[in-house]
Amino acid sequence: MAQYLLSYRDRVGARPDKFYKTTLFSGQHLMLGLNCLEPGQVQPVHDHADQDKFYAVLEGEGVFTVGEEEQVAGPGIVVWAPAGVPHGVRNEGQQRLVLLMGIAPPP
Repeated sequence: MAQYLLSYRDRVGARPDKFYKTTLFSGQHLMLGLNCLEPGQVQPVHDHADQDKFYAVLEGEGVFTVGEEEQVAGPGIVVWAPAGVPHGVRNEGQQRLVLLMGIAPPP
């Protein structure tokens, strides 16, 4: 059972050149990962033609773009980006933004 349990805090990381990302779990139908954005870092707006995606904010605060909308979201908020809808996030805050990210089907 231990292979199915982990603390996301053990996987938090940073990169100076772009946002940090790591895969937590990946199966045939879903991939879960962690995205960490330091202050000033951005995940540019992009889309996935045939994949739904969500971000759950674990720590920090981000400015999320989904389609034509832009919203600020903090801990406890889940952001949904349906397949084909442009989405991205930027960290305009003073602390690291930590996101649980899921995408289905996996890449």
